[in-house]
Amino acid sequence: MDWQALRLSLLLAVLTTIILVPVAVLAGRWLSGARFRGRALVEAAIVLPLLLPPTVIGFYLLVAMGPGSPIGRIATIFFGDTLVFSFKGILIASILVNIPFAVQPAQRAFDGIGKDLRDAAATCGHSVWRTFWRIELPLAWPGIVTGAVFTFAHTLGEFGVVLMVGGSIPGETRTIALSIYDRVQAFDNASAGRMAGLLMAISLAAVAIGFFLAGRRNARG
Repeated sequence: MDWQALRLSLLLAVLTTIILVPVAVLAGRWLSGARFRGRALVEAAIVLPLLLPPTVIGFYLLVAMGPGSPIGRIATIFFGDTLVFSFKGILIASILVNIPFAVQPAQRAFDGIGKDLRDAAATCGHSVWRTFWRIELPLAWPGIVTGAVFTFAHTLGEFGVVLMVGGSIPGETRTIALSIYDRVQAFDNASAGRMAGLLMAISLAAVAIGFFLAGRRNARG
């Protein structure tokens, strides 16, 4: 069992989820209430990581964050190192590729809140912020939790983008999914099977807990 790769995968999944949840809440609420020209294009861009092969996304991220790119040069100035083949790089890649998993459930949850409820809150003297914090956010909570769980589980199993951007450097970019691939390549199917089983169990537990929390909140509501 590659415990080092598992710890790195869990750290990557936790950080990705923590960063994306507030982004998903704000973006989901904005997309739910905004009406503007080009909205369809924005929503299509959010969904795009679900449709493109991970190697395509990884290739563009590799080019965008490479040492010769403007982003790569800025990263070298601030961090003293390039973003590619580093944990920082795969974290950025993981955040970008998981945007639809976090944003879409949140947006659908905010879509389910009727405009009449917001109007009633405004009639009662609630500010936009107070309405959002006291009414909309609790009602949208199941969708937000679902998005967070999907983001966590998908990050644990992400393979193509992480491989393209980070390679498979032990202790730095080798996640549990990459370690499974390496073990299969080495014909160590027993180790690969144990790690695959553990990864599946963790993902199943995370999704089950998320559905339980979302269902419990719905039951209270």
